[in-house]
Amino acid sequence: MTIGILALQGAFREHARACARLGRATRLVKFPSDLDGLSALIIPGGESTAIGRLLCDFGLLEPIEARARQGLPLFGTCAGMVLMARALEGTRQRTLSLMDIEVRRNAFGRQAESFEAELTIPVLGPEPFRAVFIRAPLVVRVGGGVEVLAELSAGPVLVRQGRWLACAFHPELTDDLRLHRYFLEEVAGV
Repeated sequence: MTIGILALQGAFREHARACARLGRATRLVKFPSDLDGLSALIIPGGESTAIGRLLCDFGLLEPIEARARQGLPLFGTCAGMVLMARALEGTRQRTLSLMDIEVRRNAFGRQAESFEAELTIPVLGPEPFRAVFIRAPLVVRVGGGVEVLAELSAGPVLVRQGRWLACAFHPELTDDLRLHRYFLEEVAGV
């Protein structure tokens, strides 16, 4: 079982380290052939416009979308959430258009407004999860079949739709492996 990590831009190395700490083999995904044989794929945080452009340039947008629709589990963090959304508020940026959510990019402001928050995430247990929000998006509309797993007063920041999980924060920037473990074991089943 190999976990793919999209490695075009962003925090892919940190996700690889988290998966390795959980005993999972990883493969950095840069080309369509890198998708072959994956058990799941993580789309990291970074700059969603740049990652989206690179997905097109490297011929990965359609193959990832097709494999996800065929059942490949996905975990999108921050920019990954933006790229997995079916709709984006106020922009026509191209996405994978998978999850039935609408997302507002940079909902909490610019880099200087980055923050950390203790989240209650019942699927992870009673202990709060320290979430790092950096130029974070926010879910502004949730469609049918989407489960909200955590939210701030502004709205949802962690959502699941079947085998797809997306969060507005950066779990890979903490030592807490519970969200990665939840994705691998409960969402992806690997």
